[in-house]
Amino acid sequence: MTSDDTARPAPTRSIDTVTALPPAQAEAVLELLAEAARVDGQQAVSEQGRLQLRGGEREGVSHLLLKVGETLVGYAQLEDTDPVEAPAAELVVHPSYRGHGHGRALGAALLAASGKRLRVWAHGGHSAARHLAQVLGLTLFRELRQLRRPLDQLEMPEPKLPDGVTVRTFVPGQDDAAWLAVNAEAFAHHPEQGSLTQRDLDDRKAESWFDPQGFFLAEREGAHGLELIGFHWTKIHAEEQLGEVYVLGVRPGAQGGGLGRSLTTIGLRYLTAQGLPTAMLYVDADNPAALAVYERLGFSTYETDLMYRTET
Repeated sequence: MTSDDTARPAPTRSIDTVTALPPAQAEAVLELLAEAARVDGQQAVSEQGRLQLRGGEREGVSHLLLKVGETLVGYAQLEDTDPVEAPAAELVVHPSYRGHGHGRALGAALLAASGKRLRVWAHGGHSAARHLAQVLGLTLFRELRQLRRPLDQLEMPEPKLPDGVTVRTFVPGQDDAAWLAVNAEAFAHHPEQGSLTQRDLDDRKAESWFDPQGFFLAEREGAHGLELIGFHWTKIHAEEQLGEVYVLGVRPGAQGGGLGRSLTTIGLRYLTAQGLPTAMLYVDADNPAALAVYERLGFSTYETDLMYRTET
C-alpha cells in the first residue's frame, strides 16, 4: 500500500461565532437558507433575521456558522435585545447534511452562548425540530399561527371609519418617526414588533417588495393637528402571488371603535385590487380576540410556528 492509498481523515466540524458577516459570507448564508426553504416549504429564519444578515454589526445580534471542513452546512442567529425575555434564536442545517448531529451541535452552542437561557423558533413546527427541542431540554412556549383566506371571492363593503378619521398612504421620510412611535405604542406587549427602530424600518423600505401605496395610515385631529392613530401595512410576495396583512396596529387610546376592522378591510380590498388570489397574516394562538376577528373575515389556519424555551 502506498501513501496515496492512506485514508484521509474525515473533515472536522467547527462553529465560529461572529457579530457581523462580510457580504460574501452573508450571501453564502442566504443561499443555505434558500436551499433549506426549497426542501422544507418555508424559511427557517424570519424576515427580521434575514435582514440582520446584511449591513454590518447590530447590537445584541450574533451569527453562528457551522462548517464541515471548509463547507458551510449550518447557521444560527442569536438575538439578545429584549430586556426581560431570554435571548431568541433561529437555526438551520443544509438538507444534505442533516442527521449527523449538526443541529444538536448548533443548539448546544446557542445554549452555551445564552447562558442556558434561550428561546428558539421552529418555523413550521416540523417533527425534527420538535425532537431537537426535546433533546436540548426545551419546552413549548409560544404558538404563532399563519392564517390564509382566498381573495378571488372577497366581498367586503366600503369600510366605515370612526368619526373624524381619515386614511392616506405612507410617505417615506415624512412619516417614519410618527409611525415608529405609534408602532411602539400599539405593540408595547410584543417586543419583536414594538422595538423596531429607524434602521429596521429603513431595511424594509430598501426591500424590493416595499410599496408605500399599500401602507395605509389612519389619522384624526388632535391637539397639534392631524395625529396618526392606526395603520395597516400590507406586503406582496410577488413570487408566491400572495398578499399579506403585514402589520396592523391601532394606538391604545383609539382602540375599540372598529378602526382595526376598517383598516383590515382597506388593506384586503387593496390586495384584491392587485389581482392576488390569497391573503395571509400571522397571529399568536393565545390572542383569541384577534383570532376571532380574522376568522370572521374568512381566515383559517394554514400552518404554525412554534417557539421553545429553557425552563425559567
